[in-house]
Amino acid sequence: MSGVIPDLSNTLARRVFLHRHGLLDRPPRTQSKAGLLGLVERLGFIQVDSINTVERAHHMIVLARQPAHRSETLATLLEQDRSLFENWTHDAAVIPTALFPIWRRHFVRVADRLRERWRSWRREGFEAEFDAVLARIARDGPVLARELSDGTRKGGGGWWDWHPSKTALEYLWRTGALAVTRRDGFQKVYDLTERVIPAVHRESEIDDPTLVDWACRSALARLGFATPGELAGFWGLIGVEEAKAWCEAVGRIDYATVTVGTADGSKPRLALADPTLLALDAENLTPPARLRVLSPFDPVIRDRKRTQRLFGFDYRIEVFVPAVKRRYGYYVFPLLDGDRLVGRIDMRCRRDDGVLVVTGLWWELGLRPTKARQGRLEAELDRIARFTDCTQVQFECDR
Repeated sequence: MSGVIPDLSNTLARRVFLHRHGLLDRPPRTQSKAGLLGLVERLGFIQVDSINTVERAHHMIVLARQPAHRSETLATLLEQDRSLFENWTHDAAVIPTALFPIWRRHFVRVADRLRERWRSWRREGFEAEFDAVLARIARDGPVLARELSDGTRKGGGGWWDWHPSKTALEYLWRTGALAVTRRDGFQKVYDLTERVIPAVHRESEIDDPTLVDWACRSALARLGFATPGELAGFWGLIGVEEAKAWCEAVGRIDYATVTVGTADGSKPRLALADPTLLALDAENLTPPARLRVLSPFDPVIRDRKRTQRLFGFDYRIEVFVPAVKRRYGYYVFPLLDGDRLVGRIDMRCRRDDGVLVVTGLWWELGLRPTKARQGRLEAELDRIARFTDCTQVQFECDR
């Protein structure tokens, strides 16, 4: 592209990014299976995480966009309709089953690398378990990892305590021989892939160039604008060098090159962008008058560096930080008000007595907790309380 490179103002960039992630839409009054599936397709995936201080990450991600969300709707799409499946992007995630052919290629690409990596982590013996694990599941049906334990390893159940059969299960899942058929509590129940993924999605095959092209185009569609590193990091399926090569050969022909304004006024970044953005200004994308609590694993803040550049919001999840060194708290949720990240909140469900307890609330420097903003926060907390079957919200900190 020759001539002057067009600019995306920081305000427009924020709003485009939020719009692509379903956070500028008017929330639907009710939730349908089609509506929820459409949201997952729009986002690309929804990350899954085990922490349950308020609610699991995947439900919190949906709830921020569809306040009428019901957990059973997601379970139906996963476990009955098979419209969604669970595997790995940059982490464990719920993914549209229509994308399974993409993951079939990914399984081939990742298998040797994953095997080498897990060997280096001293998980000796897991490869010898492959045939036995597959035979057991083929014969007896779906299993939990604990049902295959040999009873010889004790510990907290973390990465270093996996017994060989558990490691084999995870490897066979991560490389496509097994699939998660359902969750028992939050534990994965594994079955043969052909019993979980419909045949129509298991029969298609693609090659590496097709995978790279799809990964870059689909990431750019969801990000609106991106650097090669951001394209590669979106799905976690391709390397940065592959994304750079695609940008040079394809991206700079089919897409626009823009500079993207930063929240702190520092030097704008060059990025590829959807050309339709050049016809927009910030007033074309109006944020709703609503405050939302975001999961720490929400896709809109997953890339912490991008979050810092676009929103001026320095976010770190402190789960693995020793308590005495935490700045905020164990599992703190960012607060999105309109198109700005305005603060963070620490809270938990006290399920025995049905109370959503707020233990910490921090507004960003320079942002006043106006009466209107406080009202929007309280309305959002009421929605979360209803979803988690809490009957009241209780503040144990200053508002």
